[in-house]
Amino acid sequence: MPERATDPSKTDHPAAPRRPHTWQRPTGPRDDPYAWMLDVNDEEFLQYLQSENEYAQRWFESNRKLTTKIVEEIKSRVQETDQSPAVRSGKWWYVSRTVEGLSYPIHCRAISRELAETSNADLILDQNIEADGHDFFDLGTFEPDPTHRYIAWSSDTAGNEHYTLRIRDASTGLDLDDTIPDTTWGGVAWSADSEHLFYVVADDTERPFQVRRHKIGTPLINDEIVFTDNDERFFVGIELTRSGRFIIIYSGSKTSSEIHLLDASTPLTEPQCVRPRTENIEYSVDDWGHTLVITTNLDAEDFCIMTAPYDDPGKWTDFVSHRPGHRITAAEPFEQTLAVHEWVNAQPRIRLVNTDGESKLIELTQSPHDIEFGTNENFSTDQLRVRVQSLTQPSTIIDINIHDLSHQVIRQTPTPGVDLANYVSERHWATADDGTKVPYDIIRHKDHHGALPAVVYAYGSYEISLPPWFSVARLSLLDRGLAWVLVHPRGGGELGRQWYLNGKYLKKRNTFTDVIAATKDAVSRQLIDGKKLAIRGGSAGGLMVGACITIEPQLFASAVAEVPFVDVVSTMSDPSLPLTITEWEEWGDPRSEPYASYIESYSPYDNTRPANYPALLITAGLHDPRVSVHEPAKWTARLREVRTNDAPLLLKTEMGAGHGGPSGRYAAWEDEARTLTFLLETVTVTT
Repeated sequence: MPERATDPSKTDHPAAPRRPHTWQRPTGPRDDPYAWMLDVNDEEFLQYLQSENEYAQRWFESNRKLTTKIVEEIKSRVQETDQSPAVRSGKWWYVSRTVEGLSYPIHCRAISRELAETSNADLILDQNIEADGHDFFDLGTFEPDPTHRYIAWSSDTAGNEHYTLRIRDASTGLDLDDTIPDTTWGGVAWSADSEHLFYVVADDTERPFQVRRHKIGTPLINDEIVFTDNDERFFVGIELTRSGRFIIIYSGSKTSSEIHLLDASTPLTEPQCVRPRTENIEYSVDDWGHTLVITTNLDAEDFCIMTAPYDDPGKWTDFVSHRPGHRITAAEPFEQTLAVHEWVNAQPRIRLVNTDGESKLIELTQSPHDIEFGTNENFSTDQLRVRVQSLTQPSTIIDINIHDLSHQVIRQTPTPGVDLANYVSERHWATADDGTKVPYDIIRHKDHHGALPAVVYAYGSYEISLPPWFSVARLSLLDRGLAWVLVHPRGGGELGRQWYLNGKYLKKRNTFTDVIAATKDAVSRQLIDGKKLAIRGGSAGGLMVGACITIEPQLFASAVAEVPFVDVVSTMSDPSLPLTITEWEEWGDPRSEPYASYIESYSPYDNTRPANYPALLITAGLHDPRVSVHEPAKWTARLREVRTNDAPLLLKTEMGAGHGGPSGRYAAWEDEARTLTFLLETVTVTT
């Protein structure tokens, strides 16, 4: 059993007021004295959050020296004045730059690659200027029109994912009078003549549900509704096909989808449905220049690729056949090839398929690593740009010749002062309780051997596959003798659709027991120290953290749960809350059995009982539209009430941000340094 750190602050813990409330559930009545926290406008709730922030700040101030050192370490490994590789779009070359001392990127362009990569490039959008005066800033869309005269761009300055859409004249750097508030992250699309801009708005539950069309230079009140989806399970999004010929209106739930196409050259016509929605049938559409490309799970659990004629888009013909265990996740058409992204044996890869169906696999590096499509703006090109990284390799941009697969490294993110040869990673497979083999990746400093203190990280929901990624901040743990473990539990998509299905609904507990099994496997191999373990995850990964430490409170010495989804039963039982109805297809509806009992069996808030819990850092965002601030807050209050030890328990709420935490790279580095400080101070305790 790990030894627990104790709280040296000698200050009284914050105490949340209790107010009687009883939930009536299929499993019986459940008392919840913190249910009142659902009202984020309650003055007493805001005071409680503030008291928790002050308490957390006292802990961090007592460890400020280490945090400051880690911030400096992170900065020393980053080339602060830097720029991205130039990307050609139309006749222009676009770049983004960072400047030492400035928090946000600067976007520029020029008529040649050489000019774009110098200080002579034309400034288009400086996020630092736009963020001035705001505690939070997030750039949503940044989309040039077909003539590249205008740039449609949007920003969120509260963290609530409500974006204001603007149109900038790239030649003058000035925005037009056209300003569209309260748009979503659902994308934008230009008409071929650049006279109309399509965008997505949300309903009262924060669900992107409607596409509207704006004519440049006209009042917002004249914008017309193009498409509305009233099915509360479905999210709406919009984009152009890679060819630029069609506007795609995507509408999808967690299990089904439906797509409408609109010819970008005739933006005032009605969108055409490709194929009406059918339960449990998903598909996406793109244009290959001579045929439509359909990626679908129709009679293909791990997806296949079909084609369809323009004049009969619902008539699908097999093109890339289904292969069980080869989970196709995306297909990007180019004039001469189709680039297919897929996951095989918990490893992402890309292959190129020609018009005859012949394929070639791109092989650039050994597993485990990540490979994904880079920025590929041009439909007619001989080059495919990809991005590769791993636990030991920084993000690397590579251009691949689509004919002979020869490749050129365009740029690897600089890591000044870092000898990458000092770090080693490897993959292992654990055996879960039911015999399933679960992959996990581990990285350590080559000079540190044996059973090391470790941080375990996982996600495991929504079929999201989590490939190994590089982090300069993580090196501050590795250099101090810790290992870092990335588990790929069921509920993700790393081993195909079945891997996902076996970690959702009435099999959700597999996600948590897989993480525990992988952790114990690494301990048994003497890769990590069973007495000095931490666990970390965010959002649904925060649920994973909460479930693991309530299932086995003694396993971990420390835990970090970032914006954790922990009050699963109450939230999923309330269809009036943002996004609840759309989430039933992921978790189930606990208003009836069998989901009522099953979800209650793992919901962290409902299973928090007297125990010696790990040291805990819990984070929240006041404006978070995905995991409401009341969930981490009431979980913290219950932990304070019932736990039987005095390990540090901190709740840190970003009062001016949302789901993603603070914005700007310097604020993000400071935030990460505080988290690493917490882990180091709590997982390596020996007293």
